[in-house]
Amino acid sequence: MQNRNANLIMDLYELTMANGYFSIGNDKKTAFDYFYRKNPDNGGFAIFAGLEQVIEYVENLRFKKDDIDYFKSLNVFSDEFLDFLKDFKFRGDIYAFDEGSIIYPQEPILRVVGSPVDAQIIETALLSALNHQSLIATKARRIVKAAAGRTVADFGARRAHNMDAAFYGARAAYIGGVSATATLLAAKEFNIPANGTMAHSWVMYFNDEFEAFKRYALLYPDNAVLLIDTYDVLHSGVPNAVKTQKEILAPLGKKLKGVRIDSGDLAYLSKKVRIALDEAGLNECKIFVSNSLDEYTISSILAQGGAIDGFGVGERLITSKSDPVFGGVYKLAAVEVNGEFTPRIKLSEAVEKMTNPGLKQLWRVYDKSGHAVADLITSADETPDFSKPYRYVDPEKPWEIRYFENCSAKKMLNLVVKDGKRIVSKRSLEEIRNYVKNQLTNEIWEEEQRFENPHKHYVDMSVKYHEMKMSLLKSKNFKQV
Repeated sequence: MQNRNANLIMDLYELTMANGYFSIGNDKKTAFDYFYRKNPDNGGFAIFAGLEQVIEYVENLRFKKDDIDYFKSLNVFSDEFLDFLKDFKFRGDIYAFDEGSIIYPQEPILRVVGSPVDAQIIETALLSALNHQSLIATKARRIVKAAAGRTVADFGARRAHNMDAAFYGARAAYIGGVSATATLLAAKEFNIPANGTMAHSWVMYFNDEFEAFKRYALLYPDNAVLLIDTYDVLHSGVPNAVKTQKEILAPLGKKLKGVRIDSGDLAYLSKKVRIALDEAGLNECKIFVSNSLDEYTISSILAQGGAIDGFGVGERLITSKSDPVFGGVYKLAAVEVNGEFTPRIKLSEAVEKMTNPGLKQLWRVYDKSGHAVADLITSADETPDFSKPYRYVDPEKPWEIRYFENCSAKKMLNLVVKDGKRIVSKRSLEEIRNYVKNQLTNEIWEEEQRFENPHKHYVDMSVKYHEMKMSLLKSKNFKQV
């Protein structure tokens, strides 16, 4: 999978636009913003993931001879443009939030600055990486929150949309907080703890359930987790698990690590199984469950008193089944004219589809206790002064006079790629995962983390930036009276 040629992960129109820019001259720089419009599952936030894959893509983007030959066969591109692509390297700059940042709709999360060819040609690969992983990381965090401290493992590979989705989905899920994955390639490449138990087919292979449990326990005496729902959880599975402990593992000085239930009423069955295990003296034996779980089913099971120590979550995590589209977009924000960037804006009858123009910076604003109270969009050349009350504009209520007082701010967009080369150190997945956890524990209000009717995080604007946007909107008002 890693050796596949990913150069052509792009839409045809990216190349036709690049050919057009090349034909009219490629000397003006452009700025494109990546942002999204709506939180998945009507949540209060999302998690930014996939930046590392974007950096890897732009650093390694090259067109091979067979790529150029294929382009030529389309009879769309000029010979001069095809010659240009033979030596093409991405030479733009990328500014971005740190991977793992908590993010909100309508704010610039990543900016690409470079020639229009550079900026346009990476659009699909960038959107694919960021949209997919941000979606899965966000879903994973919701599921982990619902589990309330119990372990959550990614069991989703077989239900993922393809092998790439399983591989990078496992990475994103770990960023979001799951503790392990069953997908070995992801475990190996990303240093994620691997997790897995036994299969129903193993139990069915033998003449009886106890024989299957016995063979498994002898093979894996230090890590025996028995799947007890192949036939009958309470009348067959649990009794045979207890028998395996007493007759097979105890003589070896070992303890049954756990049992797993993969079907049925998980709340009811887990409570009954816990009683049976405790009565047999297996108080330390854990109960794990799986079977089409998500944050809502997990919350319901636990609210009913489910006696569960860990969850294996598959299809509803790896596909984000309840809301499977992360609506990240990539829009032109500015064009260089006479050596200076001039803002560009996209208008729409749907207000939420209008863009925020120009080169900008995003600041996270904190109160004295360290909680993030809002985000602030400014022009790229602004540094807000929070040593005194700072006036800002709420774009939804621009007529109100508002100030941040006794606050501080952190710049969120930072240069990560310069002239096509990474200029920041590669962070480990563990660092990114811990960054997510730290923000949600110490910075982001608990009210924003509710599943139902979360508090809205405000994305405000500096006075200067808001005035620029309003001026540009007025200049683009073409309605006739």
